[in-house]
Amino acid sequence: MKTLASRSSTIVLSLSVTAALLASGCADMTPAQRSAAIGGGVGALAGVAIGDSRESAAIGAGVGALGGYIWSTQMAKKKAAMEQATAGTGVGVTQTADNQLKLNIPSDISFDTGRSNIKSNLQPILDQFAQGLNSQPNTEIRIVGHTDSTGSEATNNSLSVNRAASARDYLVSRGVDGRRIQIDGRGEREPIADNNTDSGRAKNRRIEIYLAERAVAR
Repeated sequence: MKTLASRSSTIVLSLSVTAALLASGCADMTPAQRSAAIGGGVGALAGVAIGDSRESAAIGAGVGALGGYIWSTQMAKKKAAMEQATAGTGVGVTQTADNQLKLNIPSDISFDTGRSNIKSNLQPILDQFAQGLNSQPNTEIRIVGHTDSTGSEATNNSLSVNRAASARDYLVSRGVDGRRIQIDGRGEREPIADNNTDSGRAKNRRIEIYLAERAVAR
């Protein structure tokens, strides 16, 4: 087993090699290829940092190369369209740190307490979200359901998944390919407000919809 000092030396050497390779090899790359190369290099270093085998470095490189999203003109236009469609509704529309478009949809727009069928207020928002997605084949959609702490953990876990599934099914009914949509339910495990107050619980009852675009290597 390598000592800590030996492993640190390996990481420093890997950083130097990676920097040299990027400097010499990225000049003729497209932005998409350069992004993947840099991601792979960073991922490989992460593999070295957590393990001392070539297998760990290879796994890290794969994660790095696959992990990046881009913020394209289409994504910027989609964000602007969703901001217009949700103005005054309380829906949050943001760009995440890793270039995903995120919609945070509170319960007063999305679902009644204890229910998983979407409200009529949510339908036009999902209609707008669905528009144009078929012309963006490199985008991925993820829907995550959340609940407050009222009720049992098992009930909340199931309810959060069912809410995400309802939003997915609605998007599919509007022509979005269901194979592009991933759903998840976090139950009460990820509150964004205090569950000891009515207003806090209302904020925690929500769904989050993420849209992300991967670069296409050319």
